[in-house]
Amino acid sequence: MSSQKRRLATNLDPVPDDLESARAKLVYMYLDAADGATVEELSEIMAMKKLDVLSVLNSLSRSGFVDRAGPEYVVTD
Repeated sequence: MSSQKRRLATNLDPVPDDLESARAKLVYMYLDAADGATVEELSEIMAMKKLDVLSVLNSLSRSGFVDRAGPEYVVTD
């Protein structure tokens, strides 16, 4: 586990209806709850390969659901 602990939000916005993939929904929900995360953090938390995480993030980014903020990805407003 990562030595860095994130405090997850308890009041979350609903997942956008446009998201159909279960993985995309999970990644989106985690990013929203954690106020962002790195690829490495997502890979560890989601038990996904980094390549798969990057694929999901690229899809979410192209659709306008997430942005990159330095080393982290964050949910767009």
